[in-house]
Amino acid sequence: MMDNQLPNNTEEIVVGLDIGTTKIACFIGQKNEFGKIELLGYGRSESVGVSRGVVANIDRTVASIQQAVQEAEQKVGAQIRLVNVGIAGQHIKSLQHRGLITRENLEAEINQSDIEALIEDMHKLVMQPGEEILHVIPQEFTVDNEQGIKDPIGMSGVRLEANFHIITGQMAAAQNIYKCIRKAGLEVDQLILEPLASAASVLSEEEKEAGVALVDIGGGTTDIAIFQDGIIRHTAVIPFGGNVISDDIRQGCQIMKRQAEQLKRKFGSALSQETKSNEIVCIPGLTGRKPKEIALKTLSQIIEARMTEIIEHVHYEIRSSGFGDQLIGGIVLTGGGSQLKHVTQLFQFVTGLDCRLGFPGEHIANAPEDTSIPSYSTGVGLVIKGYDRLRAKTQEEPTATNDRVALPNLGIQKF
Repeated sequence: MMDNQLPNNTEEIVVGLDIGTTKIACFIGQKNEFGKIELLGYGRSESVGVSRGVVANIDRTVASIQQAVQEAEQKVGAQIRLVNVGIAGQHIKSLQHRGLITRENLEAEINQSDIEALIEDMHKLVMQPGEEILHVIPQEFTVDNEQGIKDPIGMSGVRLEANFHIITGQMAAAQNIYKCIRKAGLEVDQLILEPLASAASVLSEEEKEAGVALVDIGGGTTDIAIFQDGIIRHTAVIPFGGNVISDDIRQGCQIMKRQAEQLKRKFGSALSQETKSNEIVCIPGLTGRKPKEIALKTLSQIIEARMTEIIEHVHYEIRSSGFGDQLIGGIVLTGGGSQLKHVTQLFQFVTGLDCRLGFPGEHIANAPEDTSIPSYSTGVGLVIKGYDRLRAKTQEEPTATNDRVALPNLGIQKF
């Protein structure tokens, strides 16, 4: 297995590959001398083999992956092998579980191997047929009935307990992603839940501490990640996104899908009351037919109706998480669907929570302007997650003088 490296450079580069419903984006990043990640290059291609976040046609997806990767490689001048890939889809589920171990050596401090034993124990949970655990994320630890400990390493104790946030997915969906990556001539370094990646690129530590819901509105899915007290509390994937809005416009206005997408992007608004009733846009007719006139008021009413439905699904997930009244940071919107006009106002109106747009690159040094749009949040986040993994690898090797090992990024587990 060959690592990613630039010519004449010893520093390893990290690659994030976002396999989305509307686009496939490849981002290449490298750590600079200040310890920050710099985006060296990126490539994107139209995604034609993915439906609602799940691979539906392997050959088409492979072709799109190769196109995006080649574009990124040309910009950087390096050949890449290892990629950090996102996974989403309606099949993603999350659950809470509690585990405990009783330590035999009372003299020794709690170390990394104790935590790994707890995590390994969680991987033995019996899942539904066809499901597999993707991530096991420790939330809070309890040492000898002392609760609310975030990092127990170095403490003394007999009974070590932890609350875990466990994310599961369909094995078939994950295997199809692996198959596409291998056919494209690449290897998977990590498979990462997309809302976790998006959260890494747009949320601040302060927001995670205060309580915040990240909502990533993609083409095929809307991903949700809820944080409170710096800990991931709830994740969900809703099988609706920007594509259903385009479909509604196509059917409601009786136009082509491509025209519906362009209408949504250029003139779409999520609040019909903000659109003047006398504004009209003209769409070219099919061969030999008259152009079609569409009132922008009608367009915004169609968008508002479907977007309200998506927001109600999001609001239900926020309430059912049990942290709806603890989100001081409100909602952070990202993804391509968040670029609709007035969408933050509609979110605030329906949910009653503060809302802001989240842009990737807030944790990246000198991010190029064309990568700082919300639809690239997942791709940039995958690079950040890959860098976290590299940093954890270097930290978890114990030395002879210090047997305390830093806690690695436990949100990333091998499949």
